[in-house]
Amino acid sequence: QVQLVESGGGLVQAGGSLRLSCAASGRTFSSSAMGWFRQAPGKEREFVAAISWSGGSTYYADSVKGRFTISRDNAKNTVYLQMNSLKPEDTAVYYCAARSGSYYYPSADFGSWGRGTQVTVSS
Repeated sequence: QVQLVESGGGLVQAGGSLRLSCAASGRTFSSSAMGWFRQAPGKEREFVAAISWSGGSTYYADSVKGRFTISRDNAKNTVYLQMNSLKPEDTAVYYCAARSGSYYYPSADFGSWGRGTQVTVSS
């Protein structure tokens, strides 16, 4: 199982940027699809973005498409989420997740989760 630790969250003004990182430990990282999810207060956790094992395929929720970019560095066992043009509605705890499969699809299950990092966007 992959162990995941997120970092990079914080407080930012609307229109600003943040870059989240997720450091992974475990031998299976480079063969695992990775994802970012978020959960706002009083709301269910929602999908944000995902990336295939090689980085060749990426997937985004409509709400972040064009503003967020997911990437990975398999040599560093790290996945990133670059967030630009942030909006107050992006405020949430952001979670990194890994799945045993190499690709993402909408009903894919993620078996490993980090503890999350708080992102707060002020208006």
